[in-house]
Amino acid sequence: MATTQPTPLPTAPMPTIRTSAPGKLFLLGEYAVLEGAPALLTAVDRRVEVTIDPSPTGSWQVSAPNLGIRALGLGTDGALPAGLSDRQQAHLRVFDEVRVAVQTAARQARELQQTDPRVRPETSTPPLAITIDSSALSRGGHKLGLGSSAAAAAALTDALAQALGLTLDRNDLFHLAHAAHRSAQNGAGSGGDVAASVHGGLIRYAPGTAAVPLRWPEELRISAVVTGEGALTTRLVGRVADYAAVNPAQHRADLDRLTRLAEAAEAALADPADFLRLASDYFDALSALDNHARAGIVSLRHRELHALAEREGGVFKTSGAGGGDVGLAFSYAGEPTERLAGALARAGAAIVPLGLFAAGLQGGTAS
Repeated sequence: MATTQPTPLPTAPMPTIRTSAPGKLFLLGEYAVLEGAPALLTAVDRRVEVTIDPSPTGSWQVSAPNLGIRALGLGTDGALPAGLSDRQQAHLRVFDEVRVAVQTAARQARELQQTDPRVRPETSTPPLAITIDSSALSRGGHKLGLGSSAAAAAALTDALAQALGLTLDRNDLFHLAHAAHRSAQNGAGSGGDVAASVHGGLIRYAPGTAAVPLRWPEELRISAVVTGEGALTTRLVGRVADYAAVNPAQHRADLDRLTRLAEAAEAALADPADFLRLASDYFDALSALDNHARAGIVSLRHRELHALAEREGGVFKTSGAGGGDVGLAFSYAGEPTERLAGALARAGAAIVPLGLFAAGLQGGTAS
């Protein structure tokens, strides 16, 4: 007697997944954080947005319109195809490292325990169409130094994990995104930028430790100031590493000075005057490091803006890797901030309208 096979239940189509992660600003602790010192970072309200849909073509594809990449066909499981230009490979390095990291994590979870509660029962994923938009973190086609690649790593890690059925808490997501981002940068980077993108707000971050949320003093204001056309972080960090190899004793002395200042930053938040002095001292210490390393961290323009801010009762310093990226102007709230803004405008320095202490990773599925 023939048996009747049950009719398979229809599989619901994969919903659209949308995630976003904020850019960041290093307020204090750059370069010292690479030696394990703590850094202060804030998330900003410029975000990288990632969208994932089932692919309409039946094969994986990726788009990054502001980088000139549109519906690029990919290989099996999203592998980069042969024949890409050097420019395309550079633009897609973070994408590829994140893809491999998330796929590996999902596969390992299934292999460890088929009933792992973090993983959906399905073991196959339809080909995906992935769009990454980092245009908000640029100005006039130039990156502002707001950590667009780190924000992309965070948002893409979250989106791909959802697409592959892998549930990650914030700490696991940070570690996965940081490892992928660091690999894309050939082992460079402290992870502070990824931590700011994942957690948001104002954080204290040191490598190997959990990010600590902090509060910014209400009496102080921060202005982001355009100082050039952007700098390649890995190049500047590489020059400092070259300096360390040539003159290790002087390099150690420079980094020890920065570390002592960075370690005082959290306590200095309790007294705005202390923080302003500390920020000025940190700029001086970075300038000394740059004079010895000849890296290009602190430019003549930076020194001019530092002197200008000092005359107006504020402090200007570089942020992050330095070079041509956005700099920071610290000032007391109210009239001092308005006076400094006017002086900066007269000097031809453009202030970028940024909201600070922005939310971290956001997003989920949408029908």
